[in-house]
Order: sequence, then structure tokens, then C-alpha cells
Amino acid sequence: MLNQKKSKCILKYLGLEKIDNDINTVSIYAIKSVLTKKDPKAPEKLKTDLTNLKKEKINLLKKYGKTEADLAPHFECPKCQDTGYIKSENGFVLCTCIKQKLYNIQYNNSNIYDLENQNFSKFNINYYSDTPDVEKYNSKLSPRENILKIRKLCDKFIENFDDPTENNLLFCGNSGLGKTFISSCIANELIKKGKTVLYQTAPVMLDNIIDYKFGKTNNNIVSTINSVDLLIIDDLGTETKNNLKITELFNIINSRLLNQNNTITKTIISTNLSLQELYNNYDERILSRIIGNYEACYFFGDDIRIKKKMSVV
Repeated sequence: MLNQKKSKCILKYLGLEKIDNDINTVSIYAIKSVLTKKDPKAPEKLKTDLTNLKKEKINLLKKYGKTEADLAPHFECPKCQDTGYIKSENGFVLCTCIKQKLYNIQYNNSNIYDLENQNFSKFNINYYSDTPDVEKYNSKLSPRENILKIRKLCDKFIENFDDPTENNLLFCGNSGLGKTFISSCIANELIKKGKTVLYQTAPVMLDNIIDYKFGKTNNNIVSTINSVDLLIIDDLGTETKNNLKITELFNIINSRLLNQNNTITKTIISTNLSLQELYNNYDERILSRIIGNYEACYFFGDDIRIKKKMSVV
């Protein structure tokens, strides 16, 4: 990236290539003179030459209305500077940006998770009515006031993600109210912060876990689920239920809560079920973990998908 930017500038601004070459040459001579110690006065003279050449370069760039910052590289991932690896106490380890790309290829894309196009810049409160309806929504808040309240909770969740005392999120409400969209927005913000995100619908996730445990696949999704920074479980309640799946669901929720003692891992669960319906469908162990460690966000209002279709017609 840096070389491409330099090449474009060199082609456009005459004289820049010569100055860069002269700076490289003087820098090499300066290093050699220090190592060989043949001429004690050489380092000082070369230092002066180098300073003059750099001033000449700055003046040339000013002539064309540019600065040295215009030649600076722009990295997609400032954490690893697009190398894919970062230095740790035990050597070099895979950067989170590469891990995220692998998660997207292996899991997120296959679940049709539209990470790129769902972000807070496209969050539109006009899809939510500003008229309260206690009888219809069982709340004194209007759908718009409610979604703005949820948005604040999401901002707090993102800001305090590394705080082990910050609760996970439970999104409840009918389909078409923005639960998956808001989840995507949070995912995007955390990826920008260098966090890894795994999105799974409950049916696909539980089927994949059981397939792995029964040797039907070599894809160890359990390890990824337990270690990823943010796990998003969408459509909880739409999976076919049996004791094995309920046990695996409890293991996931419980394991990720335990991980918070050493590594900060958070979870967002999205469901069309109410808390009462969750209680009726899952055992008490799961509900106690959710109630004690999740911030419940209740989505209500008119179906946004229908509103969008009506606005097109």
C-alpha cells in the first residue's frame, strides 16, 4: 500500500524520486560510516546532508499542496499493519483480523449474515412509531422511545465490552423489529475495535455442535464458540428441541460466562419468545443464567420489513 502511494506521487510530482533516492543513499553512507569509523567527521556531515534533503522534500511536497502524511500507509488493520500477525510474549500469533475473516468464510457468510451493510449509520428511528400504545405494547414508552433506550444500552455494551461486570444482551420481540440488524451493528463496531465475532442461528449452531460430537464432521465449532470475543445466537426458540440440544445450549451459555474470569467473552441472544415462553421451553438452569447475567431488551412496534415494502410500492 505504501509503495503504491509513493509510486503514484513520484509519477505525478517531478523531483520526488531523486530526493528519495538521495535520502536512501545518504542514510546508507551514514550507517556505514558509523560502523567503519574511518572518518570521525563523516557522521555529522551526513546528518546535516540528510536534514537538508528532508527539508527539500517537504518544500517540494508543499509546492504541490501535499505533506508527508499523504505518503503514509493506510492499513485495514492497524493492529497488525496488514501482516496478519502480532507479536506476543510467546512469539507471533494470528491477528484478530485474520481470525475474523476465517470466521466469516467458515460460519458467518454461510449463515447469510450481512455484516458489511448493517451498521449504525443506517439505523433509522423513523421506522418506529412515536405514539405510545399501552394496550398494544404493554409499555408507556412509544416504540421510538423504546428503541432509543435500547440503542443506549447497546452503546454502553460496546463501550464497556472489556468490563467483566458488563452484562450480556438478550433481545426479545416479534420478528421484523430490528433485533438481527442491531446485533449486526454491534458486531461491526466491535470488529472495528479488533474483537472477533461469530454469528450463529440457534438451529444451525446446535446441529453443528451435535454433528461434531458424534463425529459427523471434523469442524470443531465448540472451540470457536467458547473462545470468540462476541457470540451472537440468533433465532433462539426456532430449533427442534430435545434434551441433548438443551444440554449443549446450557454448556455454551455457562462456559462463556465462566470465561469472563480470564478472557472477556460476551454473548447476544436474540429470540422471538418472551421471558415466560423461554421459561416454558427451557430448563431452569438456562433461565437462571440468562436472567442473572443478561440485560433484557424488549423490541416492540410495527414490522419494519412490511413498512419497507409498503414504502417501495
